[in-house]
Amino acid sequence: MIKVQTGKHSKAVDAFVARVAKAGAVSVEDVAAQAPRTFAAGTVGGDPYYVSNIRCSIGFSVYGGYVTAGHCGRGGMVRGWDGSNQGEFRGWSFPGNDYGWVATGYGWWTVPVVLGWGQTSDRLVRGSWEAPIGSSVCRSGSTTHWHCGTILAKNETVNYGNGQLFYGATKTSVCAQGGDSGGSFITGDQAQGVTSGGWGNCSSGGETWFQPVNEILQAYGLRLHTA
Repeated sequence: MIKVQTGKHSKAVDAFVARVAKAGAVSVEDVAAQAPRTFAAGTVGGDPYYVSNIRCSIGFSVYGGYVTAGHCGRGGMVRGWDGSNQGEFRGWSFPGNDYGWVATGYGWWTVPVVLGWGQTSDRLVRGSWEAPIGSSVCRSGSTTHWHCGTILAKNETVNYGNGQLFYGATKTSVCAQGGDSGGSFITGDQAQGVTSGGWGNCSSGGETWFQPVNEILQAYGLRLHTA
């Protein structure tokens, strides 16, 4: 069957059909040209998003969008991993805190999942119980993907320089690199926080601090999307 993306048969089409008809039975079906569409998907923890020329990572889905790092916050459109419009920042706070949230739309939907990047199974998010110091914790981010370590300390003050202080941070032995900002910290199936910053890298090692997720939920009156 030959499909022609026009509302009418042109002379060229008629000539083509007459020519190929000699080879056997031919039918012609008019079909309307397909409208453009986005390749939207669920908002998954660890996946990249883009705002202006900055790439950061999704933290956790909440009803209506997702939470992430405040230092990624900017006005204007947020784009998803496929480059399509995803949503807008409705709030962000940095320095002092390091949290923000994006309200999604444009065909994107929220899902209670953190990406394992093929290194482990994707994790369902079932709550946000706060793990104590000494607990194991894992991080998902769009640059260095999946890494794990230990919660080392809580309520720390981090000095990022230029007067940028971050209060109430949780310190971990997990490495991270640029672009991982905002990504998920999770213990088992319990959301812990979103990646803020740190030192080192995932080749030689380092330490990373995160913004506790429950503080973000409370600050904006958000509800975590759980399985």
